[in-house]
Amino acid sequence: MSRRIIMVTGGQRSGKSEFAEKTARDLSDNPVYLATSQILDDEMCHRVEIHRSRRGDEWKTVEEPLHLGSIDMTNRVVLVDCVTMWASNMLHICEGDGQEALKRMKEEFDRFTAHDATYLIVTNEIGLGGTSANKLQRTFTDLQGSINRYIASSADDVYMLISGISMKIK
Repeated sequence: MSRRIIMVTGGQRSGKSEFAEKTARDLSDNPVYLATSQILDDEMCHRVEIHRSRRGDEWKTVEEPLHLGSIDMTNRVVLVDCVTMWASNMLHICEGDGQEALKRMKEEFDRFTAHDATYLIVTNEIGLGGTSANKLQRTFTDLQGSINRYIASSADDVYMLISGISMKIK
């Protein structure tokens, strides 16, 4: 197996995760689901349960909210869901310093994807709206856009999901 990075982007509830899950199952009988979210409230618990209910026993689940580079997925098909939660977690531990969060995310991403494996990277496309009046929201939107560009530049394939329809853009 050689290294392959497939990025899947789109808005909330656009079908990104379902598309990535189907792709992972098409590529492997035992894919890995790398969850970056932390369950901090009832609404997030509900979202996680929706995702879990779609996956069968063939999936191995790994939970890692920050240090993706510490995980070796050599020769596996791994779905990372999602970069947006990872960015939120990283911005939090960097105390709102978007540049430091971006630096750490790039380092973690490079270590994580240094192995021969197939990586399906799910992310949100949040920069299509206007500029927020809130400084933290602007910092987060900038971080999300920057890490998305970084991942896309490394990706072999990039898909965008709109209303459940996938479009290959790279």
